[in-house]
Amino acid sequence: MQPKKARREEVLEKLEEAGGRRTGVAASVQRKTLVPEADVYGVATFYSLLAEPDAGVRVCQGLTCPLSDSQGLMSELESAGQDAVYASCLGRCDQAPASWNPEDGTPIDRACTTPSSPDLAIDLEAADPVDYAALRRSFEQGPDWVLNELESSGLTGRGGAGFPAHIKWRAIRDQAESERYVVLNADEGEPGTFKDREVILRRPHLVVEGLAIAASCLEAQAIYLYVRGEFGRVRAALEAALEDAREAGHIDQRVSWHFEDGHGAYICGEETALLEALEGKRGMPRMKPPFPVEKGFRGKPTLIQNVESIACLPAILQRGGEWFRRLGRTEPGTKLYCLSGHVEQPGVYEAPMGSTMRELLELAGGVSGTLKAFSPGGASSGFLPASSVDIAMDFSTLREAGSMLGSAGVVVLNDTVDMVQAALTQAVFFEEESCGQCSPCRIGTQILRQALQRYGDGDPNALAYVQDVAWGMGEASICGLGQAAALPLTSAMKYFPSEFGLASESGGGSTS
Repeated sequence: MQPKKARREEVLEKLEEAGGRRTGVAASVQRKTLVPEADVYGVATFYSLLAEPDAGVRVCQGLTCPLSDSQGLMSELESAGQDAVYASCLGRCDQAPASWNPEDGTPIDRACTTPSSPDLAIDLEAADPVDYAALRRSFEQGPDWVLNELESSGLTGRGGAGFPAHIKWRAIRDQAESERYVVLNADEGEPGTFKDREVILRRPHLVVEGLAIAASCLEAQAIYLYVRGEFGRVRAALEAALEDAREAGHIDQRVSWHFEDGHGAYICGEETALLEALEGKRGMPRMKPPFPVEKGFRGKPTLIQNVESIACLPAILQRGGEWFRRLGRTEPGTKLYCLSGHVEQPGVYEAPMGSTMRELLELAGGVSGTLKAFSPGGASSGFLPASSVDIAMDFSTLREAGSMLGSAGVVVLNDTVDMVQAALTQAVFFEEESCGQCSPCRIGTQILRQALQRYGDGDPNALAYVQDVAWGMGEASICGLGQAAALPLTSAMKYFPSEFGLASESGGGSTS
């Protein structure tokens, strides 16, 4: 008689059903899944929503929220006798200072957006019909046509990497292995970023249709939707759209759909860490190669795509790849830019790829105060000074400037901001969200945070080794978190040297 096989993929599900890490839960899940109790406990302590199930209200400490006095919000909650803890980021940057209570499902208000226009690929203000015309057309024209349109569109991954989508899709089509998967990465955790939240709430059918197109083109047998746990009803919007599409007869019944909750780990936005979570493990990035297109979920070819990328597909197939390409200014297509911090109208604005920072600020009603700096692509992108306000907001231009577009989570800082404190806020985030797998990141993030604190406490030599630590993290970290974690500090030191006790350089300054 063969021993029963451990059901590792069920670990997170069983932990969630049990209400997270509580007395006796690890042993109970071990009995149900046959996964060793120590492994179950390790998983439970890795994810913040499982590790602290009774924490009460979570108060965001992503950069935008401290700018809006999240500390004051925490003090109010504590004074009222409310259990509360700080959270790394809640994806509500437009509602700063943000908080979330898992018990009452604190609702998410809709963000400001670009007015509806036929020249927008996603068009958040448009209706969200269930006709699925692009899916029908993909059936009629076939996979090769879909791939050709995708290539001509020039669509690149909108989650941060900016990798050409058609290359990933063709790589999967070329695999000899017939067992294939499509995974939606909706675990949007980059501070300053909340675009995918709005896409799902406003245009869920675009997402469901895009996933159905991908599964059909790649002959995938299953689709997994990994949705950020802190978003609550966002997942419900996708589930309702899928049910509508099924009732309308658009969904291939041979393809299974699975919804999975994220459990509070920023690192799971990295594609291989997300796969580890889907397989019931701690979300630690895998070494690459092999890449997911070869060995992904369950070791099989897997397409992992961001929400915004998937939502672009229906318009590309309906209106043509060349149409999408021409929408961009410096690179193909439109882009969803999130603006928060010191702007009059925080929100998600769809604009041509390569729009300048100045133009984006105008869309958001202008700066509240005098512009000092901005983070162009979330915490990972570091800071640029006000003098860079006319820079093209695209992947290549920002890369050449020593920054990155990333997920286009733009945080705007006015001249009231202490850049040492801003850099410290980002350093705390990266230290807390490092998975701890590789020492350059695990130790490096701690060293950077400690150095900033010592400098703030009056040690003039505290930052002497920052550049050396940053180099080591960039060269030796396994994934992008460790490779980018030093950038907020090194960029702030570069553009605002006097605030760090360094000799002044050109490139800083403020503008209105």
